[in-house]
Amino acid sequence: MTKATVDVAIAILLHKTKVLVGWRQASQHQGNKHEFPGGKVEAGETPEQACRREIYEEVGIGLKDWHAFDVIHHEYDDLIVNLHLFHAYVPDELLDLIHQPWSWYSREQLAGLNFPKANAAILQRLIWPYLIKISDQIDALPQQEALLYWRFVPADIELVRQQLLGLSDAQLHRLMINVDLWQQLDAPLQAKITTIHLQQSQLMALSKGDLMVGKRVIAACHDAVSLQHAHHIGCDAVLLSPVLATETHPEASQLGWDGFEELARTSDIPVFALGGVAPSDLKQAQKHHAYGLAGIRQFSSLA
Repeated sequence: MTKATVDVAIAILLHKTKVLVGWRQASQHQGNKHEFPGGKVEAGETPEQACRREIYEEVGIGLKDWHAFDVIHHEYDDLIVNLHLFHAYVPDELLDLIHQPWSWYSREQLAGLNFPKANAAILQRLIWPYLIKISDQIDALPQQEALLYWRFVPADIELVRQQLLGLSDAQLHRLMINVDLWQQLDAPLQAKITTIHLQQSQLMALSKGDLMVGKRVIAACHDAVSLQHAHHIGCDAVLLSPVLATETHPEASQLGWDGFEELARTSDIPVFALGGVAPSDLKQAQKHHAYGLAGIRQFSSLA
């Protein structure tokens, strides 16, 4: 028997460090599980139109500025679903209008909730490791729960390809590369790289709608303008620097922890502190509204 196929529009609603989550009733498909708000795409609707409508009806708020997040195809025993995902930021003034029983959860808490299997890729993208190691050596990939930003400028793209093919899918999932390098890879490797890095100049050259749908994008930011632009085009996270003085750029103007906090506390996406920090500074950084830390020299011991 041919399985029915259903198109569903799903919203990832973000506010500061929180994500909005609900609960599916037992009578619903995949009932007694947590869920992100959304619903079926009706005849004559685009997925984004369905998302706007469902959020107004279910959650009680109207949001204008949406970003394409991903399209996920999942086959259950009884049904095939196409999930059309979008994300948006909820401003302070709309928080009191949100219907019950929708609730806000931190990204860390999402891992402990009971979501349908189709949401696994969404959770992997939303829950970031706390540490990002930066290196030009791909064999520096840490074994523990951390990302590696492989800051490598290739002279031979075939050499890069061979190095990447030597990694498992799980290792590739913990690897971040710059968009220029990613664009030089063939399609199968591009599909396996899930996290893309943008330099600030690359970030500022992009407009809303330019980001690759389905990829986790983190942008380098050094000021309020670039941080705001990262939100405007729909980035998943930012590297904000320099927080403190570094050996490589001692002359650079530093944000300091107070300057970092002033920018990071207004962010609706994770902000990683970069510049003069070590993994041991994580708790201090989080007191200043950092999600996590990134670094080069002081992160070399991560293995």
